[in-house]
Amino acid sequence: MRKIVLLCAAGMSTSLLVTKMEEYAKSIGYEIDIDAHPVSMASISGKGADIVLLGPQIRFNLNKVKELVTCPVEAIDMVAYGTMNGKKVIDRVKELLGD
Repeated sequence: MRKIVLLCAAGMSTSLLVTKMEEYAKSIGYEIDIDAHPVSMASISGKGADIVLLGPQIRFNLNKVKELVTCPVEAIDMVAYGTMNGKKVIDRVKELLGD
């Protein structure tokens, strides 16, 4: 099971994307646990994560978050985020993690 942490400005705007990601992952048998948090919680919420994804609106925090966690960190593609394309985000996660 992969642990994915999504970070955004307040931890709420990612909730629909989380649902879409979970639906797609379930449809392909990819076991995940996803949590969404505000970026201010990165050092706590990122512990034990396999990957941390940033909402595009906070991508300027990328280097800061990379310093706080030990796993891969990437900003979510703006189009995938804007269209709530859970498939595209999960496919990218699998690519980054080599799954």
